[in-house]
Parts: sequence; C-alpha cells; structure tokens
Amino acid sequence: MAITASGLYCLNFKDILGNDTAVDLLADTIKVALVTNSATPNFDTERSWANTYEVGSPSGGITLTTPTLTVSSGSLVFDGDDTAWGSQTISGIRGCIIYDDTITTPYADPQICLVNFGSDYSVTSGVLTIQWHSSGIFALDLTP
Repeated sequence: MAITASGLYCLNFKDILGNDTAVDLLADTIKVALVTNSATPNFDTERSWANTYEVGSPSGGITLTTPTLTVSSGSLVFDGDDTAWGSQTISGIRGCIIYDDTITTPYADPQICLVNFGSDYSVTSGVLTIQWHSSGIFALDLTP
C-alpha cells in the first residue's frame, strides 16, 4: 500500500464530537511528523500515532505553532504556522501526520489528519519547510 490521499481520522473526530476524548486543537501540543510512502493510512479505523514510517528528527515530529480554528463561508478551518525542520538530510518524504501529543486516554496520541504531498521529497543538509495552504491545513464544510 501507499499514501494515496489526504484525510481526517474519522474515529478520532467521532470521539471529539461525541465528547469521548478531550482533544483541544488550540491548547494541546499538536505535532507534525514526516512519513514515507510506505505508510498505509486507514482513515476509518486508525486512532493513535505510531512512528513506524517516520523520517527526519526529532522522533515524533515537531510542534505545530500558533494553531487556529476559524469559520469561513460555512467551513471550520484548522491552520497553524508553516512548519520547519532544522538543517538535516531526509529522503522519501511523502506526507505528514498531525496528531495530539497531549492526550493519553482513552488512547494515546490520537491522529488528526494526514497530508499527502503527492510525490516524494528530499532535503540534503538543509531546512525542510511545510508551507500550509492559504486556505488552512484542513477545512470541515458544515453547510448542509
């Protein structure tokens, strides 16, 4: 398998909306971890972050700074500052997983979303920066 799409982890959003987990996208430590195309995301069943296909350091990714939730034209938009990994050499970067590093129960490190970069990227002795889309990291269309 491989990364074929970006997506939200459905069971975790079900738990967030059903008040079964206390994920706070604005106050918790939200991490961004780089992954290879060997990752096989299942947006219907996966819950917790596991660094099986992670690349780059530090292990577990880096903290998303200045997370925001805004409303725009009937959509709830999640965004944050562009994310940069310090000078290092990394290859085979296909995407990133965003997860909550604060939560430990009912399960640790619930995944929020995976962003597919569409192709593999590498950096050699340089800084890798993810420049998030101007419309945000993801948006939930809340209009019927």
